Amino acid sequence: MTKIKSIRLLVVFLLVCTIGNAQIPNSAEDISPLLIGEKIPEATLLDDNGKSINLNEEIAKQKTVLVFYRGGWCPYCNMQLASLAATEKDILDLGYQIIAVSPDNYKNLKPSVEKNKTGYKLYADSDGSFIKNLGIGFTPNERTSNYIAKKTIGKTTEVLPVPTVLVLNKKGEILFEYISPNYKQRISPELLLAVLENVK
Repeated sequence: MTKIKSIRLLVVFLLVCTIGNAQIPNSAEDISPLLIGEKIPEATLLDDNGKSINLNEEIAKQKTVLVFYRGGWCPYCNMQLASLAATEKDILDLGYQIIAVSPDNYKNLKPSVEKNKTGYKLYADSDGSFIKNLGIGFTPNERTSNYIAKKTIGKTTEVLPVPTVLVLNKKGEILFEYISPNYKQRISPELLLAVLENVK
């Protein structure tokens, strides 16, 4: 084996090891999200009955406001979901659908729908794989994990999304994004509607 081939093999090996050992950030401030103009990855999620849903097929049907929330246990998330429910007709009138995704166990989706009177779809990314692939996931600290465990049904999530709103075309390309590491800050309905009226 030549020296050049040996070096190439070593480089490939190191890259594989680095990718394989890549971990999600421990802080919301350290995420590396996809950017405007990029396309979201393929994703299979669960609906409130535990049925697998191909998210990309859902997005191909209509332009989408894709919302990532931390879970039904989070009061700020519930305020956001309720606010979206109150604005849903205006969003639909602009030609968009709303889809909300959390790392909750799918059994926690129906209580969230009932509590917030949502007419739009809520899906579970229970293993957090989609959230990780989007670059918006981070590892919750022990205190947060313990709190979630007391407030939810089923296995506690090992990844949380930074609260995020993506506006997508039917190809799944990101036209606009709002991402705030401060989980108490969410996009206002007024700003979201203004974005939807003007985004191309």
